[in-house]
Amino acid sequence: MIFGLLATGRTEVEGLLEGDDVLRTADAARALGATIVRHGEGRWSVQGVGIGGLVEPRDVLDFGNAGTGSRLMMGVAGSHPITTTFDGDASLRKRPMRRILDPLLQMGVTVVSEAEGGRVPLTLRGPRETLPITYETPVASAQIKSAVLLAALNAPGETVVIEREASRDHTERMLRHFGAEVHVEAHGSHGRRIALKGQPKLAPRPVVVPADPSSAAFPIVAALIVPGSDVTVEGVMMNPLRTGLLTTLLEMGARIEILGEREEGGETVADLRVRASELKGVDVPADRAPSMIDEYPILAVAAAFATGETRMNGLQELRVKESDRLAAVAAGLAATGVEHAIEGDDLIVSGGRGVVRGGGPVATHLDHRIAMAFLVMGLAAQGPVTVDDGAMIATSFPTFVPTITALGGSIAEGPAA
Repeated sequence: MIFGLLATGRTEVEGLLEGDDVLRTADAARALGATIVRHGEGRWSVQGVGIGGLVEPRDVLDFGNAGTGSRLMMGVAGSHPITTTFDGDASLRKRPMRRILDPLLQMGVTVVSEAEGGRVPLTLRGPRETLPITYETPVASAQIKSAVLLAALNAPGETVVIEREASRDHTERMLRHFGAEVHVEAHGSHGRRIALKGQPKLAPRPVVVPADPSSAAFPIVAALIVPGSDVTVEGVMMNPLRTGLLTTLLEMGARIEILGEREEGGETVADLRVRASELKGVDVPADRAPSMIDEYPILAVAAAFATGETRMNGLQELRVKESDRLAAVAAGLAATGVEHAIEGDDLIVSGGRGVVRGGGPVATHLDHRIAMAFLVMGLAAQGPVTVDDGAMIATSFPTFVPTITALGGSIAEGPAA
């Protein structure tokens, strides 16, 4: 949606995840001047206005629960000479935006107003000419990097982003796909230096969206922990900066076959055949976190059914997700009878050798991944698992319940489901 907005002409998209986060981003792109049409399930077109052609929105851009959409669009809108107000739901209003605003301020963006701590609702006014900068991200975050790179599209000269730890690189791939000049090189032992030449003319390109590893994680772990399961998840993105969970599950003894590797939409994808497995505890290194940051809640569920101790190291970034995910996962484990501990920013789960009591209710704190992770736990626990709210699942995986139901699972929706 964002690249279609910034391209000049019509971009065709297939395989779009029609979750609330994406639809909110589409609404924001419309408000900034794009013409967006749905042609059928997952098939959309975006008629863009080009870099520098954005119009000032008539109303607030309400991103709901979309942390990624809001942060990336701050880079897009903030780099144009327009005034834009961003807002969201109760969960988004708690999430820190200062890490996005700091580099944008260096690029000439003005923060007209903001909620306490640099949170939404906030209003940005873009400069007459955006400044190119060199910026080192304080944490490994594709959202920070992408906001800067998207802002840099409307800046003359070269903007450089330096990462000490490499984050997911979908934005760089999409920039090249649409015709931008991007150079990436190694920086230090684990980092990267990304240089973007500003003010290109982006050409519309067809996009086929691969299956999201973060969503695929839920049926994958469900298949691993439910006895007798044999499930194939098709077309999963295999980008090495996104396969941390797959690597970890294989280390735990998961029976996962990688089938039919191929290229789609500039990304490597494959089908994953997953069968029920006897998992064992492992030590997950901190440097793996950027490649699986959204998958730790469901990994904790897999660890609960493993034999032995699983230690997940360096999870400080989980504290600033839709909820404090580290605390929320720990509370959910407590509610379902799983032995665990938090030491600093590390989570230690003592597996129950395939036996988990179940229970609840698990407090989700309006976090879709907490809700889905513990519902998956309920598929294999001795007793059912109840979560206090499942409505927010639609933000990232609107077909979660029917998908699990079609595989033989039972999820009852109600006041607490």
